[in-house]
Amino acid sequence: MINKELLKEIIVSNEEFIINQVKGIIKREGIIFPDFPDSLDVPENKRLNLHKVVILYGVRRSGKTYILYDLFKKYKDRALYIDFEDERLADFETKDFERLKEAFLELKPHLAGANRGETKEKEMIFLFDEIQNIKGWERFCRRITERENIKVFVSGSSSRMMPLEIHTSLRGRSWSIEVTPFSFREYLPLKGMDIKDKNIIYGSKKALVKKHFSEYLKWGGFPEVSLLKSDFEKRKVIKEYFEAMFFKDLVERFNISNIPLLKMLTERLFSSFSSKFSLNAFYKQYKEKLPFSKDTLFSYYHYFLESMLIFEARKFAESSYKRLRNPAKIYLIDTGICKKITSADWGRILENIVFCQLRRKGEEIFYFEEKRECDFIIKDEQGKLFPCQVTWELKEENKEREIKGLVEACQKLNIKEGVLFTYDEEGSEIAEGINIKITPVWKWLLNSK
Repeated sequence: MINKELLKEIIVSNEEFIINQVKGIIKREGIIFPDFPDSLDVPENKRLNLHKVVILYGVRRSGKTYILYDLFKKYKDRALYIDFEDERLADFETKDFERLKEAFLELKPHLAGANRGETKEKEMIFLFDEIQNIKGWERFCRRITERENIKVFVSGSSSRMMPLEIHTSLRGRSWSIEVTPFSFREYLPLKGMDIKDKNIIYGSKKALVKKHFSEYLKWGGFPEVSLLKSDFEKRKVIKEYFEAMFFKDLVERFNISNIPLLKMLTERLFSSFSSKFSLNAFYKQYKEKLPFSKDTLFSYYHYFLESMLIFEARKFAESSYKRLRNPAKIYLIDTGICKKITSADWGRILENIVFCQLRRKGEEIFYFEEKRECDFIIKDEQGKLFPCQVTWELKEENKEREIKGLVEACQKLNIKEGVLFTYDEEGSEIAEGINIKITPVWKWLLNSK
């Protein structure tokens, strides 16, 4: 049992750290909390009246902790923040949660009675970071949320925090929010740019935006990496992230024993981004070089998907059977961790960035392949389909291929328009009766919430 005085010391030291030392928190977009005043994008009369545990999940180092810091700063008079990776809490058990609550109320006596719903201003807010370290946390959080009117926000880097892995005691009683590395719109304020400025895409500001976009292409959107100055520091930190993901999110999490196979698969996946990847082809290529079964290979591949390090886009087809029998295209959670091999990879990096933004918007994404290829067929929430193509630049040798692939997809879907994304070219064309809008990716990202 943990001493209550120690808990008070931890509570106060966390409060002092967040208030005095955590600065310049970037507002994250697209994050809506149920029945909570922080959901500023939702009118008060339309907020959901739900008593649920809010779970922030996603790849490590994507900014989940800073969302908790932001909430704490806004509601510091009634908020408790605890990081369960604090070594002082190494012996913390489920039964200590009640003692933690008591310690907090002794420090904040003005909140006494808040759990009886006396006033909205007295509602307590509990912010638990790396909560997966405490066995049985789900039942405690569910009880205080439903019975004591305490708002609970939890986060963790482990794949155990993801919706499919959440304990049955919280199924239907949690509100899961995925936190990804920065979008380009979130990245720019970090560089001192005001994305609300309508003139940002013109004149000298445009040149600055494009400069930052080039850096974003190269290093991705992990918050800590985005703050670093030198390429050496960025490369070193990304390498550390990659190693942590490999060992903690894969090897340790899934008890993987065939490390050589995992390393080989990692190398292939992280260099095959924005490309089709066939597990059967991989098996045929390496089965004589490494001792492994096809079942093991398929399991390891699904561990990457479960850890949200990679994502799939399946072939656009009418039946699920046709979609599954064709290779998936692979995309990474962030371009900073991709394995760049040649200069031609910039087009694939651009495509990966477009995929990630479409995914943030909640679109269902497929690729098109018949006589020709089109990078994406997008299906929105209303079921409307829209094709788009991505290329680094339109040149004489690739223009016909890119446009005809987009045109064929439009004709197949009986749609009269499509989008062709490029690094910097802009304009429009009509090909075989199809209106094609040519749009720079950086400009689309600025207008894409």
